[in-house]
Amino acid sequence: MLPCLNKTLFGIECPGCGLQRSVALLLDGKFEAAFHMYPAIYSLILLSIFLLINIFITFKYQRIIKITLITINVLIVIISYIIKMSNLT
Repeated sequence: MLPCLNKTLFGIECPGCGLQRSVALLLDGKFEAAFHMYPAIYSLILLSIFLLINIFITFKYQRIIKITLITINVLIVIISYIIKMSNLT
């Protein structure tokens, strides 16, 4: 696994910490552990699948769908990061 530069330099985790471990857990079939490691993993997968499909197929409301999925992902990442950082103390 690649070390987190933010954690190495400043000693605190970044909002992306846990993504690599979550993907590794997902590939091992540990779906619940992957979610606990990085709660945005499944919404990121959904966004990635949509973006890949959208390369080949255009949808009527593709812009709205993209904005909605990105907003959901950003909110999940921020909320889970706040919860993670508040549990450290």
